[in-house]
Amino acid sequence: MKVLYAIQGTGNGHLSRARDIIPILQKKNIDLDILVSGTQADINLPFEIKYQLKGLSFIFGKKGGVDVWETYFKAKTMRLHKEINSLPVEQYDLVINDFEPVSAWACKLKKKACISLSHQAAVLSSSAPKPKKKDAVGKLILKKYAPTTKQYGFHFKAYDDTIFTPVIRQDIRNAEIKQGDHYTVYLPSYDDEKILKLLSKLPQAHWEVFSKHNKKTILKDNINIQPITNEAFVKSMATSKGILCGAGFETPAEVLFMQKKLLVIPMKGQYEQQCNAAALKDMGVPVIKSLKKKHLKTIADWLENGIIVKVDYPDMTEQIIDQLLKENL
Repeated sequence: MKVLYAIQGTGNGHLSRARDIIPILQKKNIDLDILVSGTQADINLPFEIKYQLKGLSFIFGKKGGVDVWETYFKAKTMRLHKEINSLPVEQYDLVINDFEPVSAWACKLKKKACISLSHQAAVLSSSAPKPKKKDAVGKLILKKYAPTTKQYGFHFKAYDDTIFTPVIRQDIRNAEIKQGDHYTVYLPSYDDEKILKLLSKLPQAHWEVFSKHNKKTILKDNINIQPITNEAFVKSMATSKGILCGAGFETPAEVLFMQKKLLVIPMKGQYEQQCNAAALKDMGVPVIKSLKKKHLKTIADWLENGIIVKVDYPDMTEQIIDQLLKENL
């Protein structure tokens, strides 16, 4: 049996999850090929990659959202069409897709089944929480970006029978959890200067900021800005008092698993993160709309009075993979 596992390479969450899923797939009686498309990730996969494609990436800006013009400029639609048309999905008995557009559209054009195993599949479910403010365009983009024929999803809660609690990577499960004297920050859609300017107004806390925009360490008063690496980031989270981050999926899920305080800022114009923020808010996690001075009071209150939200995220990854293979091979 030939299986293609296609992974979105924008951001770190998809690849982090894949690092746990791939060894499980490799144990099964299948011939596995791996596809990664996109840019903007800080994590590498320690496995042989059959197809490394440019795909279609959302480019992080520095003002709290996606850089629309940079995303458009780097899209190069002719190249994307060529990648879609040349990908031989018909050679595979099963295509598993983690929000990866090239394989999804190749399957759609060739009328082949494409099975979603992603957080986005759960976000789009009618069972999952949605923001009060509707975003028809954002929802449409999320739905059409990587179309699939069947969906298995991961979310902060198991909202229905095909939605499972998060895959918590072994790096996190095996981390030594302590409470140090710092707070960890990961806000890749914000400029380092903006983060510095705001957090310097909260001198009662020590901040360890991980940056996508800076290749060197910056020390200034109560703030340490450093390039993001997996080992340093995991250690910082595991020994922190709490984490301030975007409303993505994997990082907040890992923070909840570690039993740390969590405060999130969803990216502007990013429907998926708005949905995540709605789900986290329902669970009792504080959410602020942006990294602005008017939200300093909320951040200060979180530092002083923030609570830990209790979750139960058992290691079910292999059972989920077994279920997917049984139902689709």
